[in-house]
Amino acid sequence: MSETANGSVVITHDVGLHARPSVKLTKLAKGYTSTLEIGGSAEGPWIDAKSIVKVMAMKAKQHSTLFVRAAGADAQAAVDAVISLVRRDFDEAGDGH
Repeated sequence: MSETANGSVVITHDVGLHARPSVKLTKLAKGYTSTLEIGGSAEGPWIDAKSIVKVMAMKAKQHSTLFVRAAGADAQAAVDAVISLVRRDFDEAGDGH
């Protein structure tokens, strides 16, 4: 059974969705079977969250809202995981950045 899910989260990381955060996001996204997309607005344009090139090209800035949507068997878990990663500041708190 296929499901869809969506959500949004504000990026608090000081450099936004840059190199290291982008790698972490795409690596996480690839762990889900659902299609997983991110966008800078609820209307898109939507980009493949599993593509490091496309995620980095988005250049989402600090304090911008990241919209997340997914479709597939684990869609809700995928959206929840991305939102959690962003809320945790991409697990980079305390590493000097």
